[in-house]
Amino acid sequence: MESLVTKLHEQIILAIKNVSASQKIGLGFSGGVDSSLLAKICSDLGFEVTLLTIGFEGSHDIEFSKKISALMKLGHLTRTIPEKSFPSVAQEIRSQIGTDNLSWNENCIAFHYVSELAKENGIDTVLTSNGMDELFCGYNAYREAMEKGEKAVMDLMESKLENEIKMMRAVNQVSSKFGVKILQPLLSGEFVGFAKPIPIPEKIKDKDDLVRKHIIRQLALSVGVPAESALKRKKALQYGSLIHKNLMKIRKT
Repeated sequence: MESLVTKLHEQIILAIKNVSASQKIGLGFSGGVDSSLLAKICSDLGFEVTLLTIGFEGSHDIEFSKKISALMKLGHLTRTIPEKSFPSVAQEIRSQIGTDNLSWNENCIAFHYVSELAKENGIDTVLTSNGMDELFCGYNAYREAMEKGEKAVMDLMESKLENEIKMMRAVNQVSSKFGVKILQPLLSGEFVGFAKPIPIPEKIKDKDDLVRKHIIRQLALSVGVPAESALKRKKALQYGSLIHKNLMKIRKT
């Protein structure tokens, strides 16, 4: 396991170096294990990292990210989503990306605000940890797939990856309005090729595994990510930011 963790670390480093020519980067940050691990490795590599967090007032992501960023001693900016203008932004994005897919809309809305925050602070390159949940069985759906066997898990992984790659193209449509590039080093072909064959038990144990992403958590602890982040269970961006809750309010009216 230790050598595999070391190889994983090396591959993440390569993936980051391969996508970003800029030394000044923003990083989409929730305080969870994925974004915290990416932030720590980028910082260790000498990048000038600014953590970027968005969410409605009182949201989990805003509060938790402040705690973790302070522990990591990295620069951190937050943006509170204004309730008054949120409906018009949501409608604009829905029209721009041309789909009613709820997850796509929620993520594009989130990155609209991340990109706006980045632009206001002179940042034109933002890295994200998208790909971690897909490749390391972070979603609850992987628990259900475990009951059907390894092939079902790998089929789900393929489907999740395909969707995520397409969705991030839509995200970049939205961010281009601000002159900001959203980069996903962990969705690169090289990293996907490395991560997919990692044995499933290193990612998820069984159908009752509520934690998942075990090798990612081990790596995070080994490089100095605070345990509170490294061991935290997943809370998806759209829920942690309260975007899902507020978007559902609009759609019901």
